[in-house]
Amino acid sequence: MERTSDMGKDRLELLQGTLDLMVLQTLAGMGPLHGYGIARRIEQVSGEEVLLNQGTIYAALVRLQQRGWISAEWGVSDNNRKAKFYAITRQDRKRLAQDTAYWQRLTVLMGRVLAFPSEGDER
Repeated sequence: MERTSDMGKDRLELLQGTLDLMVLQTLAGMGPLHGYGIARRIEQVSGEEVLLNQGTIYAALVRLQQRGWISAEWGVSDNNRKAKFYAITRQDRKRLAQDTAYWQRLTVLMGRVLAFPSEGDER
């Protein structure tokens, strides 16, 4: 995974598939949101370690909608503007649970591998 520097602070670049999971989890936890709201929530939860531009979040939303994992309908935002609101579909809450379990297993595995001393380390 690469790291990029933005104004002196390192930002994490997302691994493939992680943004989709973040979007689904955000929608499952918060209910229907527009793209800007989803992006801001992910940034907030990440402690500003992940910053999402409009193109990135909307590409993910289009991809998820094409796969049928989220639905979208037009509504009015808090600032009284027309916006498309996205929601996780009922059947894909199960998929989210499976994907979450997979990433949790992978995280534990990576923690074990990274905790293993490197050659020459004195622990």
